Amino acid sequence: MIETSHAFAKINLSLDIISKMSDGYHYLKTVMQTVSLSDEITIECVPGKGAKDTKDTWDTKDTQYTKAKDTKDITIVAGLQFLPTDERNIAVKAARTFFAHTGITGYKTNIRIKKHIPVSAGLGGGSTDGACVLRLLDKMFDTKLGRSTLETLGKSIGSDVPFCIAGGTCLAEGRGEILTDLTSIPQSYFVICKPPFVCSTPELFRHVKCEKIHARPDTNGIIASLNKRDLSGVARRMYNVFEDILPRGARDIAEIKYALLDYGALGAVMTGSGPTVFGLFDSESQARKAFEHLKTGYRECFFTGTVDRLEGI
Repeated sequence: MIETSHAFAKINLSLDIISKMSDGYHYLKTVMQTVSLSDEITIECVPGKGAKDTKDTWDTKDTQYTKAKDTKDITIVAGLQFLPTDERNIAVKAARTFFAHTGITGYKTNIRIKKHIPVSAGLGGGSTDGACVLRLLDKMFDTKLGRSTLETLGKSIGSDVPFCIAGGTCLAEGRGEILTDLTSIPQSYFVICKPPFVCSTPELFRHVKCEKIHARPDTNGIIASLNKRDLSGVARRMYNVFEDILPRGARDIAEIKYALLDYGALGAVMTGSGPTVFGLFDSESQARKAFEHLKTGYRECFFTGTVDRLEGI
């Protein structure tokens, strides 16, 4: 059995930190959106021990891929040299979680990840890979787990994995596991730009003082604007509280935002814990002009559209 599918990136139209919970994690409230930037996931499941390794099926000499590592019954080949190809990879965790839940055994599972989503970017690249692995295995073995069960399995893998199971336009709360489907965002375009540095998520959370957060997104206003199909209303209310606690040297973020707005973005904001910034456009031509301008200065720059919620899972 072999199947291939896309693992779509996510952006945060808004991100608010409400409180610190008793378990040490923070209670978040965020409006999330799936976009068309994606990784490509291929899974091959071969019955029996001693099944052929991934390298017999795919050309792992391609410089895009790291050397395949066999972690007992799961072999993973991942794009980019620095990505883990062992148990630290969310795709491996997802496969292990699926097989543990279903009780299915006796298969050699080969996973290939063709990376396009930047890593450590606030775009959910690892989480969406894990969610895609769960969906693909559910399809391949015809286990018909359904969205609710897949989302529950995702909770143990990563905070954004439950959202990435079905994606679309969604309100996520708690650590990201409390999901409420929202009215789909009107047709729009995004220019996504990642500056050449990384924001440490744990470090940013350590600097969060919930009682001192004064500027917050208008989450309810965003939801009301979505219901009215008012894209400008959504854009005016976008905000990410992490932007107020960014480390020194993060001025690229402000510069990218200004450039996006200068080229006609209805709004521009950082996604996740950064450092990636996106601009929301209602005009494809203006979005493409912004993309052409920014890609001359930033290597990881993308023109994308929206992806609706996956149905039938």
